[in-house]
Amino acid sequence: MNFRNIFGKLTTFLKEVRLEIKKVNWPTRNQTTKYVLIVIGISVAVAVFLGTIDFICTSLLNKFVL
Repeated sequence: MNFRNIFGKLTTFLKEVRLEIKKVNWPTRNQTTKYVLIVIGISVAVAVFLGTIDFICTSLLNKFVL
């Protein structure tokens, strides 16, 4: 195994990664905050929906089985 070749490839890879990272269009702080709040809101809505469905199904099952 040629360690110089591996080191050269790793160095080239890391240089290319650095160049690509510079091209990324990072969101602003306000955009990030807005997106985080949207994700939290949707997560809470889905949790409430699934909890309601679970409660209804459990209630119906208890009525018919017990």
